[in-house]
Amino acid sequence: MTHNLKRRLNYPTLGIHCTDNSFCFIYRKSRNIESDKLFVKQFDNDLCNNLIFEFKKFISKENLKKVNKISVSIGPANFNASRLIVVLARTISQQINCPLDSFSSFELMAKRIASKNNIFTNKQSFWIYKKLKRKGFIAGKYEICHDEENITDLVIREKVAPKVVKELENKELFFEANYDNQEDLRELLNLANKNLLNTNSWVKVLPLYPISPIN
Repeated sequence: MTHNLKRRLNYPTLGIHCTDNSFCFIYRKSRNIESDKLFVKQFDNDLCNNLIFEFKKFISKENLKKVNKISVSIGPANFNASRLIVVLARTISQQINCPLDSFSSFELMAKRIASKNNIFTNKQSFWIYKKLKRKGFIAGKYEICHDEENITDLVIREKVAPKVVKELENKELFFEANYDNQEDLRELLNLANKNLLNTNSWVKVLPLYPISPIN
C-alpha cells in the first residue's frame, strides 16, 4: 500500500444517506468505528432547508475541512431526498477538493440481507427489490465474492444496479429492501474505505432513481 493510501485510510470520512422517510449523516474520525458520529432525522415539510441546517449543526467547518473522503447513497429512495443529498455531497466534494464515492441504497443493505438469510456461498447471487406503488418493482442483483469458509469477511458485488422490472423471476432468490439507518450508514463508509483505488470525481456522481417522481 502506498504512503498516500495509508494516509487516506486514517483521515476522517463523511457519509450522507437517505431512505424513503429520513436523511442521515455519519462522520468517522478514524478507522475505529467507535469514533463514529451519526445523525438521523425523519423528513418534514421543508426538507431542502432542513437538510442544510442540520448538516451545518452536525459537523463544524474545522472538521469538514479535514474530511479526506465523502461517500453518498444515490438511491433508490425518496426521489427528492436522493437528489438533494447528491447535490450536497457533490458541492462539498468540489469545495474541499476531496474524492466522492457513491453506492446504491440496495448495495448498502446487501451484506446485511445476505448474512440474515445465510447466503455465504461464493458466486451465489440474489436480488433485492422494492415494490412500486403502481405496477412492477425496482430490483438490483448482488453476488457473493468469497469462498464459504470466509464468512467473517463477507464481500458482495453489485452485478445489476437497481432498475425497473415488470416481474420477479421465480427461479431467482429475491429479498425485499429493508432500510436500517445506522447499519447502512456504517456500511456506506466501510465500502468507501475499501474503494481506495476507484474514487470518483464529484462530476460523475448522479442520483439513481429509475422512475419518475410521480410513481
